[in-house]
Amino acid sequence: MYQIQYHPDAENEFLLSVHYYESQQKGLGRRFINSFNKAIDNIKYSPESWPILQDDIRRYLLNTFPFGILYRKVRNTIRILAVMHLKRDPDYWKNRKGF
Repeated sequence: MYQIQYHPDAENEFLLSVHYYESQQKGLGRRFINSFNKAIDNIKYSPESWPILQDDIRRYLLNTFPFGILYRKVRNTIRILAVMHLKRDPDYWKNRKGF
């Protein structure tokens, strides 16, 4: 099984999204967490199943929220580069490619 490492900015994006959804509707933050955790489990189980976005970076789209998880596999580790809202500038995360 792969280990998961989060870029600090990706972790912050996740937490901000949880807080935002919970502030919009009680329980919605929890639903976002559940959707995200399911995505991480899918990525860990089969990291090469999701499409390449650029170079060796792949994108997993959440089913019920407008977010993509950008990640790369490095040996036995999955590195999460961004938890990206799909309406955000698609290039904002590129300074994290060295992670």
